[in-house]
Amino acid sequence: MVFDVARVRGLVPAVGDGWIQLDTGAGMPMPEPVASATIAALRAPVGTPGGGSPASQAVTRIERAAREAVADLVGADPRGVVLGPGPASLLLRLAGAVSETWLLGDEIVLTSLDEPANVVPWERHALRTGTSVRRAEIDIETGELPDWQFDRLITRATRVVALTAASPRLGTRPDVAAVADRIEGVRGRPPLLVVDASAAAPYVPLDIDELGADVLVLDAGAWGGPRVGALVVADPALLDRLPARALDRAARGAARLELGPHPYPLLAALTESVEHLASLDDAATGTRRERIVASMTALEKHHARLFAILLGELDRRTSVQVLGAPTDRIPTLAFTHPAMKAPEVVERLAEAGICALADPGDDGALERLGAAEVGGAVRVALTHTTNARELQALVRALSALD
Repeated sequence: MVFDVARVRGLVPAVGDGWIQLDTGAGMPMPEPVASATIAALRAPVGTPGGGSPASQAVTRIERAAREAVADLVGADPRGVVLGPGPASLLLRLAGAVSETWLLGDEIVLTSLDEPANVVPWERHALRTGTSVRRAEIDIETGELPDWQFDRLITRATRVVALTAASPRLGTRPDVAAVADRIEGVRGRPPLLVVDASAAAPYVPLDIDELGADVLVLDAGAWGGPRVGALVVADPALLDRLPARALDRAARGAARLELGPHPYPLLAALTESVEHLASLDDAATGTRRERIVASMTALEKHHARLFAILLGELDRRTSVQVLGAPTDRIPTLAFTHPAMKAPEVVERLAEAGICALADPGDDGALERLGAAEVGGAVRVALTHTTNARELQALVRALSALD
């Protein structure tokens, strides 16, 4: 069946402002049901989880529902869902806890494809503990992250491998499962595989077991949810083996990495945002997990068709240089213009009613590709509401720059 983008557009009020929103690196626009869930929870009485009052019982249900929703999103156990303000904060907590067991001579593996949120926390604690950092590099021609590198990078001394499920700058989707297979072959104490799925979750169905990740990191704002994040631990028992970050000395399970109280209105919105993902394809049926997989699969196919047309039109009708050409990708890209710096291109696009991002290109994958040396790169990405007409407008606006 054809993905009904017109129906999805009707659920997102921001679509009606007349702008073409391709700047999803700043987050996707929020659907009306998600905003309504936030407002409804804000109007409710304030309570403390675990109490006997109606307000306490309400926030207990909100918290439980949020964990269950995130678990359904990635096929996990709700007991392994850690809730928090965002990926960077949660990864800082995780890195702090994990690094307490590191010893001199231990190693961690990072990549040049990952965003700072899944790099800087590990680097900081490696510096503190004297742990060595090894790094997987991208192919500067394709923007891909060859998995054969991990054959030499992962050793018996490796304690953590931090890897992205998709790059929000180049769109690259590395083969996470292949890296997980290499980790399984390590004798002795296998390293922890921490996968940042923040950029992948808005676009593709995710399964924590199929990926082979020990920990998945999510950002609800990336798919039109509230500004909250989650760490999803494949084996909930791991949480009780980690040094606690919580202020409550008696904390167990996910609470060991949480600093309460939670922003319950945002957790209510988080649950509704996952339900929105499950309803993207109105033909999807079954459990919420089954509807999520069906909807995200339909969305992925819809985006693949649109994105293939966009790439062909950019190559044929404009002089922009798309950075990287990964085989497996999410519908986001970065490009440079031969005669203009990125901020100027973004200004010209704004004059045409198109929102894009100017990236200075001074860190991560774009730095490796030399984007900073030519005035940065322009980043555009599809949303759940993007249609062919909007992409045609982008191509026309870029053609007019030449």
